[in-house]
Amino acid sequence: MFRALLLAPPGAGKGTQGQRLADRHGVPHLATGDLLRDHVARGTDLGKQAKSHMDAGRLVPDDLVIDMVLRKIGGDGTGEILEGFLLDGFPRTLTQARFAYEWGLQFKRTFHAVIMLEVPEDELVRRLVQRGEEQGRSDDTEEVIRERLAVYEDNTAPLVDFYESRGILVRVDGTGTVDEVTERIEAGLEPMVPA
Repeated sequence: MFRALLLAPPGAGKGTQGQRLADRHGVPHLATGDLLRDHVARGTDLGKQAKSHMDAGRLVPDDLVIDMVLRKIGGDGTGEILEGFLLDGFPRTLTQARFAYEWGLQFKRTFHAVIMLEVPEDELVRRLVQRGEEQGRSDDTEEVIRERLAVYEDNTAPLVDFYESRGILVRVDGTGTVDEVTERIEAGLEPMVPA
C-alpha cells in the first residue's frame, strides 16, 4: 500500500500532483491546506484558531495540525487507521515530522517516499499571485506569499535532512507541464514504493 508525503513550497503544484498520484496509487489525497480552509469555512473551533495564523502567512501551530491530521488518517482512537495515503502539507515542521515518524512506527504506517518538488522562487510567486487573482484567495497576496515562502524555508527546509537521512527523499524538478512533472515523480518513486 502506497504511503507518501509531498514536500514543497506553496505554489509548487502539490495539489495537482497530489491528486494525480493519489488516483494512480488508489489512496486518499489529504491536503492539510484544504482541510484547514474547510475548518475555517465551517467555523469549527480548530478553524477559528487556525484562521489568524493562515491570514498572516504563518504556519498553524503543530498541535492543531497534528490533531486535524490524526482525525483523518486514524490513530487518535476514534476510528480505523488508513493503510495508505498521500499527505500534502503534513508534516511541515521537524516537530510534526518526528511525531509522524513515531506514529508511523507505532502503527506500521511509515512513509515509503517523500517527494520534494523544486521550483524557483520567482516562479512560485508568479503562480501564487495568479492563483490568488483567479480564486479570490485572501492568503495569496504578494506580501503574504513572500511571508509564506520565508516561513516555509525556515520551518520546512530542515525536513530535507531528516528525510534524506532516512533514505526516502525523492527530489523532483517541479517546472514544466503537469504531465512532465508527474512522470518525473513516478520515475523517482519506482525503486522506493512496493509493487
